[in-house]
Amino acid sequence: MQSYLARFVFAIAGVALSVPSAQASGVFDGPAELPRATVVSTLAKTPAPGSHVTVRAGDNLQTALNNAHCGDTIELQAGAVFTGLFDLPTKSCDDNHWIVIRTDAADSLPSEGERVNPCYAGIATLVGRPAYACGNPQNVMARVENPNPVDGPFILQKGANHYRLIGLEVTRSAGVHDAPVLLTVEPKGVADHIVIDRCWFHGTVRDETRLGVSLRGMSQAAVVDSYFSDFHCNEYGMCTDAHAIGGGTGDHQDGPFKISHNFLEASGEAVMFGGGSATLTPADIEITRNHFFKPWQWMPGTPGQVKGLNGKSFATKNHLELKNATRVLVEANLMENNWGGFTQAGYALLLSPKNQHTRHGNVCPKCQVTDVTIRYTRISHSGSGIQLETSISGNGGNGAPALAGQRWSIHDVVIDDISKNYFGQGNVFIIANGWPRNPVNTITINHVTAFPDAGAHLLMIGNSIKDPDMFGLVFTNNLVATGQYPVWSSGGGWESCAYHGTPEMKIQKCFKTSTFKNNALIGTPDAFPPSDWPSGNLFPATVDAVKFVQYDSGGDGDYTLQSSSPYKNKGTDGKDLGADIAGLNAALSDVE
Repeated sequence: MQSYLARFVFAIAGVALSVPSAQASGVFDGPAELPRATVVSTLAKTPAPGSHVTVRAGDNLQTALNNAHCGDTIELQAGAVFTGLFDLPTKSCDDNHWIVIRTDAADSLPSEGERVNPCYAGIATLVGRPAYACGNPQNVMARVENPNPVDGPFILQKGANHYRLIGLEVTRSAGVHDAPVLLTVEPKGVADHIVIDRCWFHGTVRDETRLGVSLRGMSQAAVVDSYFSDFHCNEYGMCTDAHAIGGGTGDHQDGPFKISHNFLEASGEAVMFGGGSATLTPADIEITRNHFFKPWQWMPGTPGQVKGLNGKSFATKNHLELKNATRVLVEANLMENNWGGFTQAGYALLLSPKNQHTRHGNVCPKCQVTDVTIRYTRISHSGSGIQLETSISGNGGNGAPALAGQRWSIHDVVIDDISKNYFGQGNVFIIANGWPRNPVNTITINHVTAFPDAGAHLLMIGNSIKDPDMFGLVFTNNLVATGQYPVWSSGGGWESCAYHGTPEMKIQKCFKTSTFKNNALIGTPDAFPPSDWPSGNLFPATVDAVKFVQYDSGGDGDYTLQSSSPYKNKGTDGKDLGADIAGLNAALSDVE
């Protein structure tokens, strides 16, 4: 890990976008500290200079793993299936002597830095997923499959370290009554220096598969250029929350983590940190250049809907949720297709620190979601946009607050095709506090382009008048439609700080300190004229007055401003109002 600030800088249509590599502490994006460290995951930095051991169909993979020396490469026969549970043993490896487990046809995989897809397992297309280039499908992967009603097929033993997986198809057998985790550390164990590279992790079409890669107990771990599909739990099934990648629970100081350039599909949250017992918070997490996706055939009411084996729909929730994480960078992600209906209101992205309440009581009083940066990201086709909230877990007041929810920076984000048709509230943002002390605070939302459902809200806010005020809201330089009820209470009746009043009054009542100015607020309804808003904002009457290059009804449009737009270069920083569309498009150029 480097002790100095290093950055990769690339030009985007004349705009320089900085992407952090390894960083020193004290580097901020707005109010949020960026990750202090990154995971070194390139092949050049994870050498395996030792022997090559070939394992063919019918050979004993576990024996090969047990006998491997640090620096060895274990090559599994492409097209072969290795069925069972496989321990990755603890060995005294180091940064110059990794153990690589890979297909023996690794040269037929995409180049390092390019995403793999099921074509390399001989699958020409996956129904309902984005098309991928596959002119000549061939199975050049080795398949490792868990046939048992327990977690696996890969279990990292306590202290396992310096393992890299390349070009493997990792899955579970169909029809086995369980909801396994495909790769995890053994209970109460820890592992470090783990890289998943160009692998396909998946469940089956209808079985429950709870989790692809569990990062619990890991440090210096990366998942790059890989493909995750068919992670789902059934409504009222064996599990309730399915994830492609998850972590943030346990008693080990987890992180840093890198989750980069993957296709991520799960019915619950494709990426989740927190949601269980923890005494420490994972730190220094990069979630970059991923395509988050849910196939429409999972949505209730869709013709040909795919359901679980119990005949119920899959329990669909969000794309990304943080309940316990600090110093997180969420950058250059495409988040598509999300709906509510199963305990959720269709929000694609949630920052929600949670002291999870269980039958054992409140199990994470130290959980926090702090120093989170969300930038150059697009959220499309969702029931709602982004939820920023501190709340109590459990019913009937039996839960307790977590530690902190603060210092969140959101900028250069597009949020479009937000609709109640996707079983959601249709809102762009909700900001709410449910804690009797240490309320949610220090949130900057800057240069966002967004369109709520026409009958919904730009911003829902909420806090009990009995609790301390939220503070430190900065909402500037945004180009957003307001919806029919622009600023609205998130609930709580007359005790809510936003129960009644104009948008300006609600913001002032809910936030001790706030800056809400220099935003272009499109189509404010007659019931909430410009005089009802904080001063210093702009009020285009219609979308046409904004002069986007292509609005396209607020779904998959090109929201670049024409040169004649009155909102060109009108930011407090001299930039266009709304998101940096050129920078966003360049950042997402190889994500889909």
